[in-house]
Amino acid sequence: MEWNKAVFLDRDGVINYDPGDYTRSLTQFRVLPTVYEALEQLQDAGYLLILITNQGGIAKGQYTHEDVHEIHRYFIQSCAERGIDITDVYYSPHHPDFGESLSRKPGGLMIEKACARHRVNPKISWMIGDKNRDIEAGEKLGVSGVLISVNGDLIDYIPQILAPHV
Repeated sequence: MEWNKAVFLDRDGVINYDPGDYTRSLTQFRVLPTVYEALEQLQDAGYLLILITNQGGIAKGQYTHEDVHEIHRYFIQSCAERGIDITDVYYSPHHPDFGESLSRKPGGLMIEKACARHRVNPKISWMIGDKNRDIEAGEKLGVSGVLISVNGDLIDYIPQILAPHV
């Protein structure tokens, strides 16, 4: 039985520019400069690429599930055009002001579901996020974490992930 390794990526502030509030629509979605190059390196190293994102603005009525799906379709397509395969996307529409949810990070349910569905071994996988709750979600399942600066250059953190596997 073969297990996969994956890099789980937060979205806002890691993949796309985080304006400090919500990315409500595709018109506000701007992929950060080194993201495609970083994802290509991770894919070339054999990692599945899986987005894990809190989208609490849905619970707050700031935007809809369809807005989130539109952004994700666009990003998946833009990656595909560059030969990058986004394996899957998981998002939590919940917000703590409107009730608790195990799927919302720092809960690990989204990562747990992704591991089960895609046969991912958490011990050889990584979670990249710009908030402590991103890293905590991965740690609950034994996934190593890389905390990056908000809107930072993702490419700068790739050697940290690839080094143990070179």
